[in-house]
Amino acid sequence: MKAIELNFSEKNNLGGDRIKKNELQINEEIRDREIRLIDVNGEMLGVMPAKQAQELAYTKKLDLVKIAPNGVPPVCKIMDYGKYMFELAKKEKEAKKNQKIITVKEVRVSAKIEEHDFDFKVKNAIKFLKDGDKVKVSIRFRGREMRYTTVGEEVLGKFADAVKDVGVVDKKPKLEGKSMIMFLNPKA
Repeated sequence: MKAIELNFSEKNNLGGDRIKKNELQINEEIRDREIRLIDVNGEMLGVMPAKQAQELAYTKKLDLVKIAPNGVPPVCKIMDYGKYMFELAKKEKEAKKNQKIITVKEVRVSAKIEEHDFDFKVKNAIKFLKDGDKVKVSIRFRGREMRYTTVGEEVLGKFADAVKDVGVVDKKPKLEGKSMIMFLNPKA
């Protein structure tokens, strides 16, 4: 007879009634002997057996929800679980809506950039900064241009001066491989 050995993940997947970390235990899932019960209105009803608390919740046509599992005894509350989860999802959605997502826009220039091209790139960077985006300004050196990285630093310095009304330098020009990169943040 062969012994079947399961790895850790297979052992965990076998039990179907395991409780997820972020979900609350409700009604029959609460297996504690005694619990501390809170009423719908927030009033403390005291310590009582879990079965009695479940019966009390059923008479009010509501759910018994374990809100503090680590308490001694665990704390449960009588509430409408569906309504509670709906309100929680609504709050999360509202928080997500008010969250500001910062995007990084890239502007590429060359070490031998002409004045008109430079002005055009500056205009785009100013537009990005006014929209509240971060701007990554990069110069790619090709071939013999690698010997003249100081020219690239001058171009990036000139770029930073051109946008100083709407943006500030977040990271100074830095050579990474064959590219020199500088980051700009919008002014607060």
